[in-house]
Amino acid sequence: MRKAFIRNIAEVEWKEFPAHHGGALSKPLVAADNSDARLIDHRISCYQPMAYVERHAHKVQEQVYHVLEGEGLMEIAGEKRVVRRHDVIFIPPGIEHAISNTGLVDLVFLVITTPMTDE
Repeated sequence: MRKAFIRNIAEVEWKEFPAHHGGALSKPLVAADNSDARLIDHRISCYQPMAYVERHAHKVQEQVYHVLEGEGLMEIAGEKRVVRRHDVIFIPPGIEHAISNTGLVDLVFLVITTPMTDE
């Protein structure tokens, strides 16, 4: 039987995942390694000024980014656009993308990914 839970964000440690640089930190709030989740990965990320994730694409994963604070530069399929509070970004599988904090304060955003079968 799968297990439900309530977890406070403060219970989860910040991590700098591979290909993330300069203070591009994330808290994996719901992930395969800390829950019974099979079809979703939910993180909150906090990128310090000049932090970024390298350009990459996922084979089968869909992703949603939801910017909560700050501003940065989102690159999707070679096109760059400023993103800021309340912007929601959808990335289908196979599309190269990257995000960086080009602002003056921390860039804070949610990342929701499904399924978690490739990386």
